[in-house]
Amino acid sequence: MIHSTWRTRRARQLAGETVEYDQEYVDARLAGDLGQAVYDRRIELGLSQAELAERAGMTQSQVSRMEGGDTVPAFPLLRRLAKALDGTLNLAIDAGDSRVTFTPHAA
Repeated sequence: MIHSTWRTRRARQLAGETVEYDQEYVDARLAGDLGQAVYDRRIELGLSQAELAERAGMTQSQVSRMEGGDTVPAFPLLRRLAKALDGTLNLAIDAGDSRVTFTPHAA
């Protein structure tokens, strides 16, 4: 490939071209999205990583790895996280896209 013709996936996508994604890329993006959603909700609640870990029955280092996008927890832990973060965890997973959000429970 000639460097002068190389473009990023994002640039090709914005140009309207069809972009294929490697499965590893999709998985990493999901892990990052989940980590960011957990971090945002934890900060919104004013919790430390240690406090969230205690609420969810996990360790502080597990929370840190998850928030850093290094790991995606299994469903039972996702359920405990949703409860610990006092909200509903929403996962939308598509072939090349993912979205993760928390919807707070009504007070």
